[in-house]
Amino acid sequence: MVPGEQGQRRDVWAFYSLTAFAAVMYAVPGEWIPAMAPLRLALMTSVVAAGLMLIRRLGRGEPLYLDGARGWALIGFSSLAVLSVSWAVNAEVARYTGIELLKLTAIYLTLVNVITSGKRLVVVCGAMVLASVVTSIGVINWYMVGEDLVEGFRARWVGVYADPNHMAMNLVLVVPLAVAFVARKGSAWVWRIACLVAAVLAVVAIVLSHSRGGFIGLSVAMGLWAFREKRRIQAIVVGSLFVVGLVVFAPDSFWARNETVAAFHEDASAMGRVYAWQVASRMSLDKPLLGVGAGSFRYAWAEYAPPEATRAYVAHNIFLDVIGELGWVGLAFFLVFAGGASGGAFAASTSRTMGWMARALSAAVAGYLVCDLFSGYILSAHCYVLFGLAAAAHRIARAEEAKETQGVPEGRSSAAPVGAWEGSGHAA
Repeated sequence: MVPGEQGQRRDVWAFYSLTAFAAVMYAVPGEWIPAMAPLRLALMTSVVAAGLMLIRRLGRGEPLYLDGARGWALIGFSSLAVLSVSWAVNAEVARYTGIELLKLTAIYLTLVNVITSGKRLVVVCGAMVLASVVTSIGVINWYMVGEDLVEGFRARWVGVYADPNHMAMNLVLVVPLAVAFVARKGSAWVWRIACLVAAVLAVVAIVLSHSRGGFIGLSVAMGLWAFREKRRIQAIVVGSLFVVGLVVFAPDSFWARNETVAAFHEDASAMGRVYAWQVASRMSLDKPLLGVGAGSFRYAWAEYAPPEATRAYVAHNIFLDVIGELGWVGLAFFLVFAGGASGGAFAASTSRTMGWMARALSAAVAGYLVCDLFSGYILSAHCYVLFGLAAAAHRIARAEEAKETQGVPEGRSSAAPVGAWEGSGHAA
């Protein structure tokens, strides 16, 4: 086999491994199939994808694409977390958090280096949508049998989905992707039906979580998608059907919990957020530049909390979490990264060939960031995968635009070079 063919094959297998990681992220088989737990599939697939990508790059003498300002900002953010061991309230937790952030940074960079065509982007998004069915069914099943419900009525599942709020926000991001597949004319009917089922199950699971932030994030995501979709009438009809279904089938407890927003001072969960935000504010005032150290928010709680806040909470807001743990320096890095990826998805929405998916990704980013205002978690793989997909969409769209400017012959794909599916081409 000639070196060029070896590089192509490694690139294809890196893409397959990355797609498998995206699916495993939702299906989490190691959490509910004991025999698969030792395999650590998420770690294995991500390492294989990153390793093959690097080997291919080194073999062909290609530099690693670091994604400009947003990529460097993420590298700076994770590096700052590692360095925070020297000043953190809890050095051991800071070390763990920093290492995990470096892993997530590697996943992000693998995404933007491997997903180099519109077809690859669509396949990974489709894998996430299809795998989310496993998560949704797991949540719904636990709710129906009454297993481990939070507060006696809030549904959840296993692993990273054990927190109802995190479960809801992770499902929020797949709903606009699924609906975009349903609304797209070019989608096969079998695939449309599968995506419709995935979207409906995800919405049901979000409702059963009774997550107020998840409900608001879902509303924002679907509203934005319907507003920006070019086939607006069809988009509004699809969105309206979801709203009607929500109104008709949501349990009374869902509406009762959402009504407590108006009287938040009487709700323990809402007041926990208020206390957490006060703590983040005091941390920032005390240590404005570098914070209390990565992952150390709860460990510094007693020093900054008001007397009545006897229970230590997480920050419940990703931006306040960052500013409390890594200060204004960390927040600047994170804003450049998150803002750059979000802006990239919106910019890619005008793409001729993949704008429909970019619009769904931009809606997913908006909904997810709204959820982050209520339940932020800087170690969520879903966050970095979503931003990685958004950044990849932007890169592909820019390559497409550059080719159109240079004059690509009629009938040639402008999203990626011919043979990009086999790994012979990369976006500029």
